[in-house]
Amino acid sequence: MSIIIKYDAFIADEIMQIVERERAAALSAREWRHRLAGYGYCIRDTEDGKHVLETLPHRVALCELPDELFN
Repeated sequence: MSIIIKYDAFIADEIMQIVERERAAALSAREWRHRLAGYGYCIRDTEDGKHVLETLPHRVALCELPDELFN
């Protein structure tokens, strides 16, 4: 079985709206990650300090998250 992922800017924008809305609703970063897992997403912290949004369970990278979400 192969997984075909096509990047679409409109879908990425919709996903970012979900991510930002859930961050505003969450009381902590831990709760935020848990809420995103409910949508099928996770956040991977890279070695260079960036944060990448990935799909679950295949961990396909979708986009890089802005640092403002982590303050």
